[in-house]
Amino acid sequence: MSQPNTSNQTSAAQTAALDARSWGHAEDFVQPGDVLRDARSKAVELGLETISNGSITALRFITRLLQAKAVVEIGTGTGVSGLAIFEGMGNEGILTSIDPEPERQDAARQEFRAAGIPSNRFRLIAGIPLDVLPKLRDGAYDLVFINGDKLEYVEYVAQSLRLLRHGGVVVLNDALWKGLVADPDNEDDETLIIREALAAVSETEEFTSMLLPVGNGLLAAIKA
Repeated sequence: MSQPNTSNQTSAAQTAALDARSWGHAEDFVQPGDVLRDARSKAVELGLETISNGSITALRFITRLLQAKAVVEIGTGTGVSGLAIFEGMGNEGILTSIDPEPERQDAARQEFRAAGIPSNRFRLIAGIPLDVLPKLRDGAYDLVFINGDKLEYVEYVAQSLRLLRHGGVVVLNDALWKGLVADPDNEDDETLIIREALAAVSETEEFTSMLLPVGNGLLAAIKA
């Protein structure tokens, strides 16, 4: 007779013990500053989803841990994630952010200026990410943050592997996609593509990955 997997049982019991109140406490453990709160409000006004406070905290932490100086962001939004990256970078760090919607980048530019970030530290490119990314230099970036079109996530992962230096990190937002990625019965287009992207990272020998249950899910992987 097979023996029960006590490791899985223990893990399930520990997870069940973390109720919504505990998750909320973790999400709000580190509070955003005024500029980040303003940027998130702008996103709401434009009808855009924005990353959660927990995701902001994790992104800032990873950027600081890497001592990142060159970052690519796919999906500018209103500058919320960009501000988190700037808070993690040193004074010489440069952000290259790509988004197909110029109005979003206009909002982000205003937020960056309000935060006192010099214009020579960010490059906002209004364009289709899959048209722009191949023009960026191989192995030149410390961090790639993926937060663009969900249906292009697999291609973004492939581009990230090329763009990152050894020891660089790719961070993929919405890795749990509204709780649907873990639902085996859900076969929506976005869900399927995100699953493929997660599998692509896991199956790439050069990546060592982890999945963080913050916000809508963050996958982070370091390139060997």
